[in-house]
Amino acid sequence: MKRQNQSAITEFILLGFSNLGHLQILLFFIFLLVYLTTLMVNATIMTVIRLDRALHTPMYFFLFVLSCSETCYTLVIMPKMLTNLLSTSLTISFSACAAQLYFFVGLACTNCFLIAAMGYDRYVAICNPLNYTLIVSRATCMQLVFASTLCGFLISVVVNVLVFSVPFCASNRINHFFCDISPVIKLGCTDTNQKEMVIFFLSILVLLVPFVLIFISYVFIVSTILKISSVEGQHKAFATCASHLTVVIVHYGCASFIYLRPTSLYSSDKDRLVAVTYTVITPLLNPLVYTLRNKEVKMALRKVLSRYSFPKTI
Repeated sequence: MKRQNQSAITEFILLGFSNLGHLQILLFFIFLLVYLTTLMVNATIMTVIRLDRALHTPMYFFLFVLSCSETCYTLVIMPKMLTNLLSTSLTISFSACAAQLYFFVGLACTNCFLIAAMGYDRYVAICNPLNYTLIVSRATCMQLVFASTLCGFLISVVVNVLVFSVPFCASNRINHFFCDISPVIKLGCTDTNQKEMVIFFLSILVLLVPFVLIFISYVFIVSTILKISSVEGQHKAFATCASHLTVVIVHYGCASFIYLRPTSLYSSDKDRLVAVTYTVITPLLNPLVYTLRNKEVKMALRKVLSRYSFPKTI
């Protein structure tokens, strides 16, 4: 009978924001606006970087890849969330839930490693500018992106196996708006402490190790900038790092709050709010930060718009 209960679950119910009642309609339009804006901004950045040769540098290559990854990241979460806000059927199949968790974790880990690679790029650019083009070559950039993606999705495979090898009993109600690690593994009817411990150590590998490397890089960066005699030179050097540093704080801060703690401390309402930040807001914030704080991107955007604008009629 126990075996039948375990094999009976073929789908899950994503409770999401069902407890908010009539506010779901308002949330739908807010999230839809954010989603469309995220797609538009990321597509614009990728197009501008692709078309403007002045932006064909390692820093903007990484930004291009990050924007592409962020776009895929939102596609994994947002469409299903928007559908559930308007639907009375909140079900998601077992395989679809596993696929959502796989791509979510894979892309999230990839983004963590990409942001660390961007930190390495800033470190070389400021601390070793004479050898910058030699050290951060196109081949090196491609290798870093490939390694980030490969490591991210290999970790995701391990996490998926750990989560979905848990036998699920009668409950199939996920108290979240997507298939995240903690809400799903909590439905297991056996002791999951060992699996959770492995996932915790993987979270440390993905979040803390890159963050520590970025922190060390910025220690050297700040030390080098302070040695610049010109105030204008210092300001310019700090400006090239400000956008990246902002993204680092937001990205690693929200993710660490969720994943660097035991599952027993999971709080559905509070964690859903934080999850909205890193699944909905952050993919929009990252490209906006780089665009609004970056003169080169804004200049390139103006050039592209002027080049492809319609000719004036006489």
